[in-house]
Amino acid sequence: MAPTLDPLKNQLLAALPAEEWKRWQPRIEHVEMPLGAVLYESGGEMSHVYFPIDAIVSLLYVMEDGASAEIAVVGNEGIVGVSLFMGGESTTSRAVVQSAGTGYRLFAADMKAAFTRGPVLHLMLRYTQALITQMAQTAVCNRHHSLDQQLCRWLLLSLDRLQRSEVVMTQELIGNMLGVRREGVTDAARKLQKANLIRYSRGRIEVLDRPGLEQRSCECYAVVKKEYDRLLPDRPAT
Repeated sequence: MAPTLDPLKNQLLAALPAEEWKRWQPRIEHVEMPLGAVLYESGGEMSHVYFPIDAIVSLLYVMEDGASAEIAVVGNEGIVGVSLFMGGESTTSRAVVQSAGTGYRLFAADMKAAFTRGPVLHLMLRYTQALITQMAQTAVCNRHHSLDQQLCRWLLLSLDRLQRSEVVMTQELIGNMLGVRREGVTDAARKLQKANLIRYSRGRIEVLDRPGLEQRSCECYAVVKKEYDRLLPDRPAT
């Protein structure tokens, strides 16, 4: 299997105990995750959970007038669809692929059955706690911090999940994620570029100085990263 298709590149799958992973192997299936693909809609029935490998999925809250704002991102550290095993068949958010790549999915019934077993339950609950932290910190950040600080947080979270120094994303899409106008994103990106932290051109953002970006960011990124590092073990399945 090609490295980018290896399911154990997803940290949650890699953290499963060996005996549990044997149960999952015949049941998970590889899926392409193209840019803009909607994995589930607000209020819709969830047929699968998804484990991104080299894709990033944005969880968006959508207003009645169609406006949206990102409440969390999920990449190779996690799972898309926690509402399924937390007692709900649907969720109030929309899940959209914001960075194209690949992943794996598992049928809802299989996920529910696995969740009744202790090792899976504990792992998924720890991940859900980390995800809730990200959602809460995003709300605080959007309310209290400047747009360029929000952009720094968003870039750093994306880079952690892509494991590279470049993000392919238009200003319009970033604006949709952050819940701001395109002009605001342009101004924020210009500030970061002027400080030699990023290079932005034709929908591509290349991070030139990650330590500088972390320093420019508010405390929100560090809070979220610390919680993910604390709760999620980096332990491969065998």
